[in-house]
Amino acid sequence: MKIGIIGTGNMGRILAEALIDGNAVSPSSMMITNRTLSKALEIKKIYPGITIENNATEVAEKADAIFVCVKPHHVFGVLDTIKPALTKDKCVISITSPISVEQIESKVDCSVMRIIPSITSRAHAGVALFSFGTRCTTEWREALFTLFKKVSVPLEIGENITRVASDIVSCGPAFFSHLVQSFINGAVRETEIDQETATKLSSEMLIGLGELLRQNHYTLQTLQEKVCVKGGITGEGIKVLDSETGDMFEKVFRATHEKYAKELESIKEQFGP
Repeated sequence: MKIGIIGTGNMGRILAEALIDGNAVSPSSMMITNRTLSKALEIKKIYPGITIENNATEVAEKADAIFVCVKPHHVFGVLDTIKPALTKDKCVISITSPISVEQIESKVDCSVMRIIPSITSRAHAGVALFSFGTRCTTEWREALFTLFKKVSVPLEIGENITRVASDIVSCGPAFFSHLVQSFINGAVRETEIDQETATKLSSEMLIGLGELLRQNHYTLQTLQEKVCVKGGITGEGIKVLDSETGDMFEKVFRATHEKYAKELESIKEQFGP
């Protein structure tokens, strides 16, 4: 299977690197392009076997599975450009949440799916969110599920939870990185620990936490219960967290959904429902 990636910005590049390093795809089976070709050339320096095409049409002509990794407002322009090359045996995959598989199906005649990856895929971990078009063949569903099992946990979701699932899987690493950085900064301001040491300790703590969960030693709840001894120091910290976080995460999801609604409306205005 030949894999094509149109757009090698942050997520396009992460996708290419994850698939190759995870041995899901060989460099010789991948072709990429970008509006600014220098970004694609940076990837080829690391993986010489990759083919760089001059434009999106060349990728669509030569690839079997075509990942469209451009900003939402550029997706339909790319689809219009590559449509003549999209024979029915090919599959187009969008990675952007505001555009539904139904909208993409209205533009092309081949199999369509949406796969929302996460930066965690770069470490061959985390979840990739799958949504399938009505014309997507069983063969393509199985092929892409198998492909992504090597770099993530593929999970099919409904359109109704696309935004919140994306918030957790795709935005979550940035949200929690922000919280951990605040955690580190607080330790540095309130104690004699230095930034480098606090960062090292916090990073290793997160890695250890992930391993405990991955190896099923504890759930999030039971882990907290094990550490939070009644009347102990951890409990005092938890009290502050309970008091200060309050409805913080409800506000986070409210904000992301409001932004999402605006993006959906903008896309409808520009391209139609």
